[in-house]
Amino acid sequence: MSSRARIPVTGRAADTVLDELAAMKTPDTDWRRGRVFSLVYHAGDEHERLLQRAHALYASANLLNPMAFQSLRRMEAEITQMVAGLFHGPPSAVGSVTSGGTESILCAVATYREHARAQRPVFGRLGHRPQIVAPQTIHPAFDKAAHWFGVELKKVAVDDDQRVRPEAMARAIGRRTIALAVSAPQYPHGSIDPVAEVGAIAARHGLPLHVDACVGGFMLPWLERLGRPIAPWDFRVPGVTSISADLHKYGYAGKGASTLTWRDMTWMRHQFFVATDYPGGIYVSPTMIGTRPGGPLAAAWAALHTQGEDGYLKLTRAAIDAADRIRAGITAVPGLALIGRSDTTIVAWGAAAGGPDLYAIADRLEARGWSVDRTQHPAGVHLTVTANHLAIADDYVRDVAAATAEVRADPSLAKEPVAAMYGMMAKIPVRGLVKRSVRQLFERMYAPGVIVPDATAPADDAVGRLLDKHGAKVDAVLDGVDRLRARLRRVRTRGGRPPGRIPDGNR
Repeated sequence: MSSRARIPVTGRAADTVLDELAAMKTPDTDWRRGRVFSLVYHAGDEHERLLQRAHALYASANLLNPMAFQSLRRMEAEITQMVAGLFHGPPSAVGSVTSGGTESILCAVATYREHARAQRPVFGRLGHRPQIVAPQTIHPAFDKAAHWFGVELKKVAVDDDQRVRPEAMARAIGRRTIALAVSAPQYPHGSIDPVAEVGAIAARHGLPLHVDACVGGFMLPWLERLGRPIAPWDFRVPGVTSISADLHKYGYAGKGASTLTWRDMTWMRHQFFVATDYPGGIYVSPTMIGTRPGGPLAAAWAALHTQGEDGYLKLTRAAIDAADRIRAGITAVPGLALIGRSDTTIVAWGAAAGGPDLYAIADRLEARGWSVDRTQHPAGVHLTVTANHLAIADDYVRDVAAATAEVRADPSLAKEPVAAMYGMMAKIPVRGLVKRSVRQLFERMYAPGVIVPDATAPADDAVGRLLDKHGAKVDAVLDGVDRLRARLRRVRTRGGRPPGRIPDGNR
């Protein structure tokens, strides 16, 4: 363990500290050259400098007290009004700016719980746990919110296009259901759930519907204006009551800034938290956090004003051109196939039936300098394509083809540590074992003096040792289950019925 870091006795020179900060970035991913397909949404160096200057102007400001910082409250009001208009919200639409998509979703789930308690006090009693119905592709922020707020998240199946089945949503509704949620689009594959159909179900049952547009909120409106076939997903759908959308994604704002927009105050009033007995005075907060940094808010306001509609259309056109080019290139590589039905700037691809090991291909891409986001169920690679990727789209496709050929020529690459680890973790049917392993990894990461642990190091708990010893046997058994699942689908198809989906949890 390294020696503990300490505050210096004497302050260091500012230039020295800034130089050290710049040097620390050396091992970080090279997002400016488009080698990263998530985490950062880059609209050019000039735009980045604008965000930095706007952020610096309000770096010490705090929206915790909107009367003390009226300029920040004005920015928040203007941003929420712009967003409500972009999403075809009625004149009654209201909202708030949050620190990110997760906070927006946390606020939404907590608000629906509080609204349900106000309508049906039974939900505040032991044994009456409120429930939200959502697709199995819904973002894990909903799992986090459900876990923290005592809500059951009931997930339903998706079809082969990775879109939720409306009839499955309808069947899942019960007496404890307080809300429905869908994605526009869902993050792993870029598929847009059938919002209009689910909205009709929500209206029929008298339930609210949240649309998670954290990744799509500042992409779909511009795609629609560019002529892409985007089905209604926003407040044009009568059943939609709230929408989460991230400014720091395709709004090209600085981290972290998101929005949560409500159809009217009937819903948002349940988002506010008020404490009246605190000796320090009356405390009120509209979002999860108390201190609300002014820097991200100012940078988001600046991004919207400087880009304008023409700027966002230009950025979106470049992003969708890059995504289309990558999609066409992937489908031309033997052994690979696209995953889901994406009409958006998100691309997901994997190995076709009988193709090479997907996670081994991912390893070979990382060896070529690409940052790779691996997905599971099914195994795939996720790309959040932005305007910054148009210049490197052809390079990426060439490297994918080369990596695929390399794995075909040497199948043993699938046994390399990282590929083998991802393959095994994705196939283990008892997800509690995976959770325990990942939790252990983070315990090592946050141990005293540790920066980044070795993710491929042998596990030191009983479950990890068991998997290390018998992993090959488990892998072989699960491969056999996969083949059986495929045979069952073929039998059902020959019998004149559409192929069904056997849930991964039943393996």
